[in-house]
Amino acid sequence: MSANNIKGKVVVITGASSGLGEASARELAKLGAKVVVGARRLDRLQALVKEIGEPAQAAVKVDVTKREDVEALIKTAVDLHGRVDVLLNNAGYMPLSLVEKGRVDEWDAMIDINIKGVLYGVNAVLPVFKKQMSGQIINVSSVAGHVVSPGSTVYSGTKFAVKALSEGLRQELKPYNVRVLNVSPGATESELFLAIKDKDVLDSFASMKLDSVPNTAFTDAIIFAIGQPENVDVNEIIFRPTAQTL
Repeated sequence: MSANNIKGKVVVITGASSGLGEASARELAKLGAKVVVGARRLDRLQALVKEIGEPAQAAVKVDVTKREDVEALIKTAVDLHGRVDVLLNNAGYMPLSLVEKGRVDEWDAMIDINIKGVLYGVNAVLPVFKKQMSGQIINVSSVAGHVVSPGSTVYSGTKFAVKALSEGLRQELKPYNVRVLNVSPGATESELFLAIKDKDVLDSFASMKLDSVPNTAFTDAIIFAIGQPENVDVNEIIFRPTAQTL
């Protein structure tokens, strides 16, 4: 990996107001990337852009469940920089619960954010990538996109879908020289766990006493993939805390 392969790249990041997206914007900017960040909490994005400085030239209020918002995010990047090199589909939602609890509104939100949000990002950036004949899509799945446990049933369903979408895109986009990575974190420092309202699931997590790994584990993974030469396509990265059994 070489930072020279990252310097100057235009990287669009969804869900960048906290957690993995925020950390990714910060670390990629340090390597000279031009990051364009989107999330619902515009005040936090603006603070992030101010902190990062020159490489981060745009903060856009984005709800990934709204196709027009995602399209506006990509358009902002193109208007500013003339291109997009990487789309990091990072926005996600994880209100784990047992299916018998019937938390249907949470299921709908997970489908809208975790699946449709990813597809809206892909749909918005593909015309740019096809014109450029280059680009990279990084979709954030989860270890829960490879294994299922009680309480993760619906969330795992959405993340298995992300894994399938990534593999299909990898095959379909070869004619346009587009690289596709599916990255699957285990328990990692983020705000995802704050969405869990099911007490049984929360108690189960507490009994596991699982320490999350720092978000640098995630940023290191995507920096590795983005920094590869254009003829190297890293397609799958899975990482988890050493102590995590699932």
